[in-house]
Amino acid sequence: MAGHSKWATTKHKKAANDAKRGKEFAKLVKNIEVAARTGGGDPSANPTLDDMIKKAKKSSVPNDNIERARKRGSGEEAGGADWESIMYEGYGPNGVAMLIECLTDNRNRAATEVRTAMTKNGGNLGESGSVAYMFTRQGVVLVEKGELTEDDILMAVLEAGAEEVNAIGERFEILCAPTDIPAVKEALTESEIVIDDSEQDFRASVEVPLGADDARKIFRLIDALEESDDVQNVWTNMDLSEEVLAALAE
Repeated sequence: MAGHSKWATTKHKKAANDAKRGKEFAKLVKNIEVAARTGGGDPSANPTLDDMIKKAKKSSVPNDNIERARKRGSGEEAGGADWESIMYEGYGPNGVAMLIECLTDNRNRAATEVRTAMTKNGGNLGESGSVAYMFTRQGVVLVEKGELTEDDILMAVLEAGAEEVNAIGERFEILCAPTDIPAVKEALTESEIVIDDSEQDFRASVEVPLGADDARKIFRLIDALEESDDVQNVWTNMDLSEEVLAALAE
């Protein structure tokens, strides 16, 4: 199992305080605006927008905020920002490779905030391409385990382009090419398997195993990066054992 998945699972269990919740809302709303601008404001004709709206609703973003973001993105309402996606690369403590995805309307502010967070927390920003070669973009679809077995999932999704099924905590993750996400979701729906979530992820080809103390340093750095409103996602190549995850959860 990839370090990032485990981190996402660990993170999933952390109680979000109000400040974090506010930032999460802002990120989800920004994603809706960008999806509507890129593919049009009709969710039935824009699968990405449909996905982003569902994610926002699942995180209890008010419908009003969702609808306003959709309208801003599609141009039905004035006031949408000119969002730009930028990927920063670098290393955290212990040589952990990091990809930092920003969605910003101010490139200079994003670069300054990312660099400051990295420098203050033992990280270094690298040149473009310095760590990206270690990561592959991956489609991920998540399903609650319930009564399902790995074989049930495999039978449903194998012909839709699924490459791998992994058991992660209370859920199964299905890995596929990003372009195969819609087909995998459709196959699950046809098999009456409820989809919990889907996203594009980056998985590392080489992982760095960390102990609890070193993992805490990376988490501090990730938290510092995510303080920036411009930072949307952080991916690393750290690998955490079940023992380390248990120690971190204490």
